[in-house]
Amino acid sequence: MRQGWRWFGPEGPVTLDDVRQTGATNIVSSLHQVPIGRAWTEKEVRERQSLIETTPGDRSALVWSVVESIPIPDAVKRKGGEAKAEIEAWIASLEAVAACGIPIICYNFMPVVDWTRTELDFVTPTGATAMRFDHERFAAFDLFILERPDAAQHYSDEDRERARVVFEAMSEEEIAEITRIITSALPGSTTEPLTIPAFREKLVAYSGIDAARLRRHLIEFLEAVTPAAEARSVKLTLHPDDPPRSLFGLPRIASTSDDYAALFDAVPSAANGMCYCTGSLGVRADNDLPAIARRFASRIHFAHLRATTREGDGRTFHESAHLEGDVDMVAVLRELVAEDRRRGAQDTIVFRSDHGHRMLDDLSKTVTPGYPAIGRMRGLAELRGILHALDAPPT
Repeated sequence: MRQGWRWFGPEGPVTLDDVRQTGATNIVSSLHQVPIGRAWTEKEVRERQSLIETTPGDRSALVWSVVESIPIPDAVKRKGGEAKAEIEAWIASLEAVAACGIPIICYNFMPVVDWTRTELDFVTPTGATAMRFDHERFAAFDLFILERPDAAQHYSDEDRERARVVFEAMSEEEIAEITRIITSALPGSTTEPLTIPAFREKLVAYSGIDAARLRRHLIEFLEAVTPAAEARSVKLTLHPDDPPRSLFGLPRIASTSDDYAALFDAVPSAANGMCYCTGSLGVRADNDLPAIARRFASRIHFAHLRATTREGDGRTFHESAHLEGDVDMVAVLRELVAEDRRRGAQDTIVFRSDHGHRMLDDLSKTVTPGYPAIGRMRGLAELRGILHALDAPPT
């Protein structure tokens, strides 16, 4: 298995030398500066690749192995195969990536919002901070700040009353903060910054789109792009929904084992693969993570490894240290190692330590939410320790 590291480019707070010092060897990156929907050019991809892979004589080599992500325009999610121009632009981006020899592309199909949290710096018992999703605070935002017209029907009477109490206790600063977190594009997300009115308009645009229709649109997208990926030996890896359940009444279709099975049955090409994210899938107690890894072993080309802890009602969760929480990381890695050995050296799985705690010096620095250097390095070291114990040292 190859040790990856998500890098947000030369403008990000983590440098390539920082990455080298973590022990990671494979870069996971994207052209975040390119507007969503505009085709990437081979020149742009090669410029970023050269920056990553041109190694000073006294430095360790890095290789750009995974593109995370080529964002899928909203029109594709709403219209499926009818969004021909947007799909053609996405294929052009894929072709530019393939021309540079980058073999894996990660993407997601979450409508309107990408990964969603209500707190970015929840204080843990160690004094480090983590990202958190508080169901009551989210409901308070949905019902009383966003004031989504049909929101009430998605919550129980008890949920609505708890949300009202939470909302009434919020200060103006807290209302502004949760609004910023939820409606603005977090760095690395694939959404654009949204005002409350724009957010409402986006939701209205999905009226009438249920899970079956959204799944059909994803299948139509895959039917269009998979032949291009297959012809160029590129693996497409779909990231799970985060959290893996409906938000704002929107359908989500990559939340369970059966969700993925439906997509693989519909588009059986080996190029149609999975980004196996233990943090996203692990939020649901009914997702058996080792079983999912076994079921879709041949489809897993890229893995996000992190853990979450479900709280109280099972809908609130926070991101725990990588070997804590509700994810049995040893069992997960045992499955991934078995698959990696079966494949051999030419098709090894790339993994990265996903969201880390903000800790030590990073507490006083500007960091990308979810992606501080030190917390991720701790996670990578812990994952590396498991791999050595399994007699499968990473490369």
